[in-house]
This record gives sequence, structure tokens and C-alpha cells, in this order.
Amino acid sequence: MTPCIRRSAFALCLLACSLAVGGAHADSPAATTAAPAAASRPAPKPLLWKVSDQDNSIYLLGSFHLLKADDYPLSSDIEQAFAEADKLVFEVPPAELSDPALGLKMAQLAGYSDGRTLSQVVPVDVLAKMKQVLGAEHVSQLEAMEPWFINLGLLIGVSQKLGFQPDQGLDLHLARRAEAASKPVAGLETADQQLAVLDSTPMDEQVAGLRDFLADPAEAQKLLTETHEAWRNGDAKRLGELAIDQFRTDTPVTYRIINVQRNDAWVPQLQQMLDGAKEGNTLVVVGAMHLLGQDGVVEKLRAKGYRVERICSACSGQK
Repeated sequence: MTPCIRRSAFALCLLACSLAVGGAHADSPAATTAAPAAASRPAPKPLLWKVSDQDNSIYLLGSFHLLKADDYPLSSDIEQAFAEADKLVFEVPPAELSDPALGLKMAQLAGYSDGRTLSQVVPVDVLAKMKQVLGAEHVSQLEAMEPWFINLGLLIGVSQKLGFQPDQGLDLHLARRAEAASKPVAGLETADQQLAVLDSTPMDEQVAGLRDFLADPAEAQKLLTETHEAWRNGDAKRLGELAIDQFRTDTPVTYRIINVQRNDAWVPQLQQMLDGAKEGNTLVVVGAMHLLGQDGVVEKLRAKGYRVERICSACSGQK
């Protein structure tokens, strides 16, 4: 068993791609109407950075795309960043995430373009394990689906059993609040672009992730809990260990496609927000993985000479 591949799957689902949870539930009324309940424990410590030049600033906020009701209310640091922001920018424009057709688009893209089926792609032992875990009838209904889509469904299923909900995700929560406050919103990429990213991961790495999840579904629950706690604690180092380090080493192509290439495409857009004096302040909300480590946009912007500071009143010595 190799938990590193399972880590890449969780990064994909919860820390990297908003469509992974938003698109899968775009046709649900809860995705646009639910409001988080009051928290019974302290607010999460934010993964929040302020990047500035001479004219204006952008805030970079690391999201967890599935959260629980008691992850709210948000910290005062996020509230202040939201108040100062003239607009909000997400991975994908919120209107595209709420499009009822998005789930169908995702399912269509998850099919095989070359006529193959799941039974022809996954090894016999993996198929047998799927039937054992999911039931033969259910597996037969997945014959037309690629492993990345199946793995995503399994991970979302595990997360919901633990109380995580897509309508509670930080992105959707702040998108609703931006709409209520009449703040403009935008996206760094389109839904179609993000779907293409999900579908372009190598088949061998998709199969390996599916094999690993099926080998020990209980371990996936443990990892999800650890990843969520690291996010709640604002622990960038621990979150990087869980979501990035072995992901980068053991699934390098997927890591490059999911993280590096998209970060590189976003940096010029973020620079434009900073360099345009008329842009005002912007709150940028993306999966937390995109902000962490040397490949993260925080360090990429720091390397370009912008002033970068971690904003976390409740943190002690975290960067």
C-alpha cells in the first residue's frame, strides 16, 4: 500500500480543483442556498497572505473545498480581507460552478474517447476489489467512466460520511457573500479548462490512485481528517507534507498538470491585478495546495519582488 498516491487524490479533490466538489453538486439547491451554522470551536487559522506593490494589494486565501458547519464563522483576518476587497477572484467563476449542466459535462468528459471500458483499463485485481467494495452491479454502471472520476466520487463519498459538505466549502461561502455584498467576482480559469485538467492526468497514475484507495478505504478517512486539521490549524508545513511532498515525487506528471502548470498560468493574472493601479484590492480564493511550497503562487510572487506577508493573528511563528 502506498499512501502517497492517496494523498495526490485528496489534494486533487479538496485542495486543488474547485470543480471536484462544486461541479459534482452544481445541480443541488444546497450549493447556492445553504448557510454555515455557528461554530462550536475556535475559527480556523487562515492560510492567508497579503501581496503588495506601490499601488494596491491582493489577498491570497487557501481554500478547503469541502468543510463542516463548525468551520464557521471565519477568522477576523479573513473578514477584514473580505471587507477591504473591491472584488473576489476564484479558481472558476462562481456562475459556472452553479451551472446545472456542469455535472453532465463532467460525466461526459470522464468517458473514454477511444472506446475502451473500465474493465479494459484497470487490472483484474483492482476490478475484483472494486466489486468487493462497491458491489458488482454498481461497478457495471461505472464501465464507461475513467478512474479519475470514480476515485473522485469515492473520495467525496468518504468526506460526506465524515460530515464534510460541498455547500459548506470556503469558495462557495465567500461567493455567496460576495453576491450579497454586490462585490464583483471572476475566475482564474474556466470550468472547461479545469475539466480538461482533471481529464488529462495519466491513466497509469489514475489507476494507481484507485488501487490505493480500494486497498484501505479507512486510511482515506484518517488522511482526510489529518488534512482538514492541518488546514484548520493554518499549518502550511504539515499541509504541504500531507498534500504535496510525496504527490510531487510519486506522481510527477499529475502534480505538474494539477499544480505547477496552473500556478504558472495564474501568476501573470495576479501580477496584472497588482500592477494595475485602478484594479483596487482583490481577494483571491484558491485551493490551499496552490499557495504552498516552492511551486506555490506565494513564493512565485515573492520571487518577482512583491512584498509578501502572512496574515494570521492567531498564528505563532507560522509563515
